[in-house]
Amino acid sequence: MTITTIKKQTKLKKLRTPNQKRLRIIVTGAVQGVGFRPFIYRLATELELFGWVKNSTQGVLIEVEGEHLKLEDFLYRIEREKPPRASIQSLESVYLDAAGYQDFQILESKLIGEKSAFVLPDIATCPECLSDIFNPLNRRFRYPFTNCTHCGPRFSIIRALPYDRERTSMAGFKMCQDCAREYRDPKNRRFHAEPNACPVCGPHLELWNPEGKVLAAHDRALFETVAAICDGKVVAIKGLGGFHLMADARNGKIIQRLRTRKHREEKPFAVMFPNLESVKECCDISKTEERLLTSVESPIVILHQKSGVSELLA
Repeated sequence: MTITTIKKQTKLKKLRTPNQKRLRIIVTGAVQGVGFRPFIYRLATELELFGWVKNSTQGVLIEVEGEHLKLEDFLYRIEREKPPRASIQSLESVYLDAAGYQDFQILESKLIGEKSAFVLPDIATCPECLSDIFNPLNRRFRYPFTNCTHCGPRFSIIRALPYDRERTSMAGFKMCQDCAREYRDPKNRRFHAEPNACPVCGPHLELWNPEGKVLAAHDRALFETVAAICDGKVVAIKGLGGFHLMADARNGKIIQRLRTRKHREEKPFAVMFPNLESVKECCDISKTEERLLTSVESPIVILHQKSGVSELLA
């Protein structure tokens, strides 16, 4: 045991050259659930820096060491190249003596301290994940829970800070080998994507009748739900953040029935369209409204209707 300790200490001393420094960084803001730790990992390994990064209850903690000029470049590029969904509120850094790190790692989160980290809202499915969902050759074909570090649920699934899988509603779903491989691959956009899942290991769809009996599951549940809507029925769909009552927006009779059931005499209903072109067929849309509709937040946007929309909707 004594000999092993001496060897380790000797090896670390060799790494502590006069040109090496250690940089400790605390980043606060919307930096959890946006691919920030994978970004830091890739940036550090590109610059051949050693150390670690981890989530904390305040934000993200980083320790990185190497040549001073590379550390300065690292610090500068964090703000300049941060993930598009990230928002940095503050970045505090201090230089310390080198500790002798031999690689760069993403460590388990730190749970101590007052909880002040920002939790992002759910992010609309990104184009890459949509491509996976609609590709018959992809293993996530027609899988509605597809996500990556650029998109997917955040606020709706978190149970506690820091934002890690074991503190979300995905804790009960163990990743299969393929998903775990993506999760560990720094070159994959699902690298440390906490809600990562697929049809093999993740949640799945079920269609229930009013008594709670399962009528269909997986793809069949999706097809039968579409058929029910087309048949003039109201379907309650459990989304990430609650239930959505859905009906055919072209069916005046069912819209009126929905208004009666919800005691909603005049307030407009939200209408879903498959794409921007179909929105333009029914509504006048400005450039600003178009940007809002196609943004990552995908909010509900109030538009001036043109034609093809029932007056009972609004």
